[in-house]
Amino acid sequence: MIKQKNKKLKTIFCGTPEFALPVLKKLQKTPWIEICCVVTAPDKPAGRGQNLCSPPVKKLAQSLGLPILQPIKLKKALSRFYFLQPEIIVVAAYGKIFPQELLEMPFYGCLNLHPSLLPKYRGPSPIQFALLNGEKETGVTLMKMTEKMDAGPIYAQSKTKIKPNDTSLTLSQRLAQRSAWLLLKTLPKIIQNQITPQPQDETQATYTKLLTKEDGQIFWNKPAEEIEKQIRAFSYWPGSFTFFKDKKGLIRRLKIHQAKIVTWLDLSTQRNYGEVFSNENKELLVQTGDGCLCLEKVQLEGKKPVSGREFLKGYPEIIGQILS
Repeated sequence: MIKQKNKKLKTIFCGTPEFALPVLKKLQKTPWIEICCVVTAPDKPAGRGQNLCSPPVKKLAQSLGLPILQPIKLKKALSRFYFLQPEIIVVAAYGKIFPQELLEMPFYGCLNLHPSLLPKYRGPSPIQFALLNGEKETGVTLMKMTEKMDAGPIYAQSKTKIKPNDTSLTLSQRLAQRSAWLLLKTLPKIIQNQITPQPQDETQATYTKLLTKEDGQIFWNKPAEEIEKQIRAFSYWPGSFTFFKDKKGLIRRLKIHQAKIVTWLDLSTQRNYGEVFSNENKELLVQTGDGCLCLEKVQLEGKKPVSGREFLKGYPEIIGQILS
């Protein structure tokens, strides 16, 4: 499985969020692989206190006793990479573009695990956009990295169905496990030169963007089906939100964690987009551009998540309001 008998494969792993954890765990447990360094993003301030917080990959690497590198810029850390002399670099959701010198350094190159069926959904938000666009299936791609983002030749892919109730979190967790499996299934073939990466079809390439908090705002003139997809797609980040006015006249941000499309209502009643109403079951309902949504789980800014019914008990003044 490795190029020399009794010699472990010197590997650098690069990753940052929770998505990368199953891959790192799998590599660490593989007896013929030696992780000589884990590269992850620098600690960042988080929460109200803005205390420095370590990324998930760093926390795992520390628990495994692995060396850690957190460069602000990869070019400034090239000497460290040369010193380690990696035979392969494995990347999963690291979030930085590799300079050409680093791409050419390892004997077996740099491999990237991307959570989409490339060339579709290149870029930083493939899971969210697959859900947002109502895709029926997605998957993971193992490719050889090039300087152009997510455009390298493909070694292998693995598909999975998208479930009707999938959120960005549930789908990400499933794809993370599949990424670890695909890597360890394919890596021996790469090392033994039994597989040749195939170029991507550039004419089929689509791209995603880096999401911001503002992308989570709900526009109620959109159809209920579209908004429901958004809520599931943005459940982990950036979240979906709207605004209402409380009884003191204060504008409050309301985050929507879970919603369902309502099909059994009498739609003959004319309501405005974003108008809030209820029914005999005391559910929290909102009119959209086409159909209605039942808000099943919501969270007022600074409060804990509650059911729509619980929220309605505490803030009955929301009924009749037009959510902005």
